[in-house]
Amino acid sequence: MQSLLLRVDRLSTWLGQLFAWLIVALTLMISWEVFSRYALNEPHDWALNLQIMMYGTLFMMAGAYTLSKNGHVRGDVLYGFFMPRTQATLDLIPYFVFFLPGVVAMTWAGWTYAQESLAIREKTFSATPLPMYPFKFVIPLAGGMLLLQGLVEIVRCIACIRDGEWPSREHDVEEVDVDKLKAMVHVKDEDIASLDQYVVNQGSKP
Repeated sequence: MQSLLLRVDRLSTWLGQLFAWLIVALTLMISWEVFSRYALNEPHDWALNLQIMMYGTLFMMAGAYTLSKNGHVRGDVLYGFFMPRTQATLDLIPYFVFFLPGVVAMTWAGWTYAQESLAIREKTFSATPLPMYPFKFVIPLAGGMLLLQGLVEIVRCIACIRDGEWPSREHDVEEVDVDKLKAMVHVKDEDIASLDQYVVNQGSKP
């Protein structure tokens, strides 16, 4: 079971990292459009629509990736002090009450929305129209991935309630906290205390 959970984590991570390259493409595109508009006096009427679609794709496809890294915002003021079983219980309830109904509805409606857009070959309202249906198919894709990752997180919550500790998850780039930094440089709390005492003693000398 754990290997299956990690496979889904890796899939969410791979898709998140793949679509993250859109930020590079978006940055280059905006830079070129600014240069073209103000230096060459040649603005493009389709540029803004494409920028919105690229940003929307980037934003939507980041959902499952962020969930796989446990990176969505929560009120950690009290949550961090609870035991793992309590944390898992507090996570599990909103998954059933809010997450599953909301994401299933988004995925279902997004699929219908995308099919309707494809049926009429929907395009943007501009002098140079762009096809919109490829972008709208991102909605059910993002919703399906988010739903799959959410089911993995539900299984993790149940496993934590059963075992009393959180199962491992696939990791990616993270901020280095103080404890990790101390472990990396092989520094112990006793060493820091000794150094503090040395500084205090040196400061008290005339």
